Amino acid sequence: QVQLVESVGGLVQPGGSLRLSCAASGFSFGFYAMDWYRQAPGKQRELVATVTSSGSTVYADSMKGRFTISRDNAKNMVYLQMDSLKPEDTAVYYCHVKRPRFGNLWGQGTQVTVSS
Repeated sequence: QVQLVESVGGLVQPGGSLRLSCAASGFSFGFYAMDWYRQAPGKQRELVATVTSSGSTVYADSMKGRFTISRDNAKNMVYLQMDSLKPEDTAVYYCHVKRPRFGNLWGQGTQVTVSS
């Protein structure tokens, strides 16, 4: 089955850390760039970070230095390590891949809440 499944998010205090993971199945994971997006209440979905098939990374400006995206091609996994979390990081986080022949594939999303 072609799918992306994110780990459970959670409630984190400001300044805390959380690691999200995404398990991919049903497609040739190692061929594609993988992304994390997020959507806060009342806002549009935004790109958080991208990791290419070779491991190069790109981050949205507001996440640089705080978030780290990585992948394990042997395990078909992509990760998002989030440090120095802020209340404005509260959102639903989505794993994503765009496959040119098949279009966009999204995970189910996982809620991350940053609050004291």
